[in-house]
Amino acid sequence: MQIRAVTENKKQYLDLLLLADEQEDMVDRYLDSGEMYVLFDPEPVGECVVCDLGGGVFEIKNLATAPAAQGQGYGRALIEFVLRQYHDRGTQLLVGTGDSPLTLPFYEKCGFREHHRVKNFFTDHYDHPIIEAGVRLQDMVYLSQPL
Repeated sequence: MQIRAVTENKKQYLDLLLLADEQEDMVDRYLDSGEMYVLFDPEPVGECVVCDLGGGVFEIKNLATAPAAQGQGYGRALIEFVLRQYHDRGTQLLVGTGDSPLTLPFYEKCGFREHHRVKNFFTDHYDHPIIEAGVRLQDMVYLSQPL
């Protein structure tokens, strides 16, 4: 397993990016400004995009593991990598996700705690309903962890 920074041709991993954010124009809002990491084992099985919000705060904008590789620790490995990478660069790591029974428990197991919510984020910013684990996502839930 190896995690590499990707600085060019980030869209070659669009299939992974769209697993976590299924509307391409939403991915386009942060992909160029974010730092991207891809996990290889030996082929690409996961990715993460992190943006600098300023003031020592960083946000994971996109984190995904290929469906065939889920449940094998790749997502956790990416989180641990990001925590190490940004430890000396900031004070807080945020991640935003839907109120889903799949993603919230994962981030909580990785040490994140709820920080705040943005009401109607998914209904206001996406051109179609976002459904995850049978739940229609409405609010964006932001979770936080100290760096």
